Amino acid sequence: MIQSVDSIPAFDNKQQYSTIAAEVSEAVLNVLSSGRYIGGPLVEELEQNLAAHTNVSECVACNSGTDALYLALRAYNIGAGDEVITTPFTFVATCETISAVGAKPVFVDIDAATFNLDLQQVAAAITPSTKAIIPVHLFGQPVDMTSLMAIAKANNLLVIEDCAQSTGAMWDKQKVGSIGDIGCFSFYPTKNLGGCGDGGAITINNAEIAQKLRVLKDHGQKSKYHYEEIGVNSRLDSIQAAILLIKLRYLDVWNQQRQKIAARYHELLSKVPGIVTPEELSGGTGVWNQYTIRVKNGRRDLLHHRLKEKGVNTAIYYPRPLHLQPVYQSLGYQPGQLPVAEQACNEVLSLPMFPELSEEQQDRVVYSIKKVMG
Repeated sequence: MIQSVDSIPAFDNKQQYSTIAAEVSEAVLNVLSSGRYIGGPLVEELEQNLAAHTNVSECVACNSGTDALYLALRAYNIGAGDEVITTPFTFVATCETISAVGAKPVFVDIDAATFNLDLQQVAAAITPSTKAIIPVHLFGQPVDMTSLMAIAKANNLLVIEDCAQSTGAMWDKQKVGSIGDIGCFSFYPTKNLGGCGDGGAITINNAEIAQKLRVLKDHGQKSKYHYEEIGVNSRLDSIQAAILLIKLRYLDVWNQQRQKIAARYHELLSKVPGIVTPEELSGGTGVWNQYTIRVKNGRRDLLHHRLKEKGVNTAIYYPRPLHLQPVYQSLGYQPGQLPVAEQACNEVLSLPMFPELSEEQQDRVVYSIKKVMG
């Protein structure tokens, strides 16, 4: 179906680019003329600025959020025979990296209100083989890190924060990525701090592990042609660093705009039949990478398609939980075993959300939802 030219995208990075186009163009051309395209002073400056923004002592840039998770697991020697507890309601990178290092992902169900890990089930899933927990601050909403860190400390477990969707979010006035043992970030273009390509970073307060990360991400070499580890090629491009340095200066303002849009969605959708708006935990400050509602009574797919017909684009994150994906069939999970996550996959719908979304566009989104849900 052909949509009208004024259709509302689920995410629009063109508008954001238009506001900083001159700065970005100048920065990119400077990189091109410098001849230094991989690593270098711009990447080092980005690492320093991200460390300061997150309030940690060390930041290591890499080429994706997926690699950030993989490198974090490698740096702490998580591997064969180890179990890592995480959520089935997330992007596959969270658990595929566990598998990539030879460890076993252990899925536990989610909290129905926040879509984040159910911490009671985390505690119940710990075994002698458990070595780490990967909480995902999903859709920009922080996990209750006070409770999670208490569980981890009591059981001597590593906590790797998946902050891919939550750059700038806080729990108890602490930035995500600074609370667990290590934080992993993505700069995929749709993220709150998004580049113009892939990119990622790792935050930590441990200089020794940070140095190991730098070795691992650069083919395992501590000095040129001196290899101490089996590493990978996960270096960040200078062009991405230049762009991200510019965007980082605007991030807090953009996050505030997202929070304002989310608050308005709350107000406008609070009494719409069949719609359940997302909740925030007391103590958390979310940054709304997605504004994800639940659509009850089996009407999610109908609403998704009807909105598209009306020129309102929405997204479904995620239509099938990871524990029921074909790639994890060997783990033996059965339908109905993690019912809250499975129900969420059938009900969630992410509405248009980006800092430049206008009130007029938002009114049209809400009006269209009301017309369909009637």
